[in-house]
Amino acid sequence: MLLSWLTVLGAGMVVLHFLQKLLFPYFWDDFWFVLKVVLIIIRLKKYEKRGELVTVLDKFLSHAKRQPRKPFIIYEGDIYTYQDVDKRSSRVAHVFLNHSSLKKGDTVALLMSNEPDFVHVWFGLAKLGCVVAFLNTNIRSNSLLNCIRACGPRALVVGADLLGTVEEILPSLSENISVWGMKDSVPQGVISLKEKLSTSPDEPVPRSHHVVSLLKSTCLYIFTSGTTGLPKAAVISQLQVLRGSAVLWAFGCTAHDIVYITLPLYHSSAAILGISGCVELGATCVLKKKFSASQFWSDCKKYDVTVFQYIGELCRYLCKQSKREGEKDHKVRLAIGNGIRSDVWREFLDRFGNIKVCELYAATESSISFMNYTGRIGAIGRTNLFYKLLSTFDLIKYDFQKDEPMRNEQGWCIHVKKEPGLLISRVNAKNPFFGYAGPYKHTKDKLLCDVFKKGDVYLNTGDLIVQDQDNFLYFWDRTGDTFRWKGENVATTEVADVIGMLDFIQEANVYGVAISGYEGRAGMASIILKPNTSLDLEKVYEQVVTFLPAYACPRFLRIQEKMEATGTFKLLKHQLVEDGFNPLKISEPLYFMDNLKKSYVLLTRELYDQIMLGEIKL
Repeated sequence: MLLSWLTVLGAGMVVLHFLQKLLFPYFWDDFWFVLKVVLIIIRLKKYEKRGELVTVLDKFLSHAKRQPRKPFIIYEGDIYTYQDVDKRSSRVAHVFLNHSSLKKGDTVALLMSNEPDFVHVWFGLAKLGCVVAFLNTNIRSNSLLNCIRACGPRALVVGADLLGTVEEILPSLSENISVWGMKDSVPQGVISLKEKLSTSPDEPVPRSHHVVSLLKSTCLYIFTSGTTGLPKAAVISQLQVLRGSAVLWAFGCTAHDIVYITLPLYHSSAAILGISGCVELGATCVLKKKFSASQFWSDCKKYDVTVFQYIGELCRYLCKQSKREGEKDHKVRLAIGNGIRSDVWREFLDRFGNIKVCELYAATESSISFMNYTGRIGAIGRTNLFYKLLSTFDLIKYDFQKDEPMRNEQGWCIHVKKEPGLLISRVNAKNPFFGYAGPYKHTKDKLLCDVFKKGDVYLNTGDLIVQDQDNFLYFWDRTGDTFRWKGENVATTEVADVIGMLDFIQEANVYGVAISGYEGRAGMASIILKPNTSLDLEKVYEQVVTFLPAYACPRFLRIQEKMEATGTFKLLKHQLVEDGFNPLKISEPLYFMDNLKKSYVLLTRELYDQIMLGEIKL
């Protein structure tokens, strides 16, 4: 009798397993992922109930006590243990305690390349309870000044290799901002932080300086172009850092992993997911000053790397390298990042072996995120009933001609299914939007009001997403006044303003154009000349390379006699984007950026073909 019952039970289990695989193939993947999300939420709720938040800094200090000799950062062959970083960052804190008037809550801007001192200064200032603003190391001149002014710092700390960039703007900086250089010999008006560190004590800093009781308190500013205007300082709260630091853990990383970080630390991906993620785990990171495709795999083998962070361009660069023997002879098991194309994803796996690619979606200033925990090629993540209960987001119809969300006759936004839609995220007490430093207008411009009912508020991510029949999500495009190139967001308004400074330019309309074989979009500027003036291509070249970072310089120019605009005089881009840069389709003059000739040159059919065939690298 017992045997027959066991037989029936066993058969029933087999049938249930078969039905689950047939009808709900991703049930267990979804279940374990949502369980991890719930565990993170429970942990944060515990912190709130205690009334004292355990921050990433607190976790770092705990690791420094429990595993002082464990390597935390490996940089150019040098090892910095958790204890080393703790002591060096304490020295930084004591310098500012003893030689400045900085206090808890003050903002300090940090302009530094990837190096251990970036982390030392960041953690040292965090020990004082300061808000640290990460500045993009590619920007210069007016763009750099705008970013510094936007976050309102009391001090600016500059890496040794970037002092020349800051020296150019020193006369324009406010007298209330003290400038510190990580070098013994510094320009006049700059204080040598390196010199003072040599005599600074490394005793622990009293916890009272940095103790935090509110999840929503600000700890970082990270610059983003958002969907409009110049780069803005996105407010990053302790809550966002704690959530971001759990991503490596959620994808299956452990304290035994060695994480390779080649992305710039001024980005949230490297700083929050990478450095803070390693702190969350108590793991080791190998930090690279700058990504090198030719050195990537040799570094991975040399340091026994098991996890690396990527953006889509990084993987494409690796696939473009000449094939070598032993390309699968490494210990890398996970690649975590965003922006990899499906074709590159497949080629990467075929060529470099059994590496699980963990694609994700997250915006610096947003609380919304998706994770591709199943490994579906091309997807940025997936949604399900459980996740929808925890994270309120929607996809709505978008009007490409008007460049705004589409609304019905009642004035409400329209849900989309199985077609590209604008990703929006509900803003409420559970999912707050912390906005940007500076004028409230910056924050207000990112919000959509009265979306589905009177009084509701949603965050406009500026990204178009497609959801398929299996609830997988795919990135489709960006909207608004930004596009992505070389792993960076390009603010079209900033580029247009720089071009518009030339005395022969009447109007400039900047947008991104797709090029086969490249991630993102290359910059293109449509230009109207002032009456009775001529186009000086060398001057245009000189202007953009002087005032813009390399990734923001337009690769193509289009000369027009007039531009289409909306009723509110906003320049239309949609048709220009559709037209691209094909000289066979466009009768107006087209030009291409030639770095060898240091000028823009006429875009001929032959030149166009070379670009499309990949014979000319952009």
